[in-house]
Amino acid sequence: MIGKILETVGPWGPVLFGFGFLAPLIAQIIERADVAMPFGLTPLMLGLIMGPALGLAAKLRGRWI
Repeated sequence: MIGKILETVGPWGPVLFGFGFLAPLIAQIIERADVAMPFGLTPLMLGLIMGPALGLAAKLRGRWI
């Protein structure tokens, strides 16, 4: 059963990494740099848009760089 779950979730690892690690990291960088947010977004909202987008791009290309 666990093997089946890992088979299903495994290919989506880069997207999950985008949600779990990149999104908060991007939000912290934006806060630290004191960047003005467009459209009334919070830094975390922008991180939650950018992080998974980068993860999805990595998943589709098959690599991060």
